Amino acid sequence: MDFLIKAKRATYASQGDDASVTPLLEGSRQLEFREGHFLYRDIYFGMRFFAGQEVVYYKGNPIWSMCYSGGVEKDSDIEFARKVYDFLRKAMRNVGAENPFRGPKEYIEGDYVYRDSNEGGLDRFKGKETISFAGKVVYSLNYCGGFVR
Repeated sequence: MDFLIKAKRATYASQGDDASVTPLLEGSRQLEFREGHFLYRDIYFGMRFFAGQEVVYYKGNPIWSMCYSGGVEKDSDIEFARKVYDFLRKAMRNVGAENPFRGPKEYIEGDYVYRDSNEGGLDRFKGKETISFAGKVVYSLNYCGGFVR
């Protein structure tokens, strides 16, 4: 779990969209983090609405995965979407062992509120995160995953 938390903090949460490696899949964005025998790979498509998958490999074998999809509300302009995603990255930098899937259970900054609710453990889980701005939900994402057997 320590590796997963490090990887999540070091990729999208800190780098954003621009710090990707050459993607394996055409039209995708890809972020990676390596440490020892572990590799974390996050591949996703889209921006305002996106879908993707995170995979943790150990010695070249996939051992854990999470799929996700979501985004900002349909009527959000690109500048507002960028502000929401800047806030999302701040929340995701606070990922911890008690909630290692996306971000903390709650993170607040000004008019922005991030919330994550989930059930299960690293072996099998599902959850949802939302961001509200001035009391209105402007972003939501669903995710699920677990250990690959």
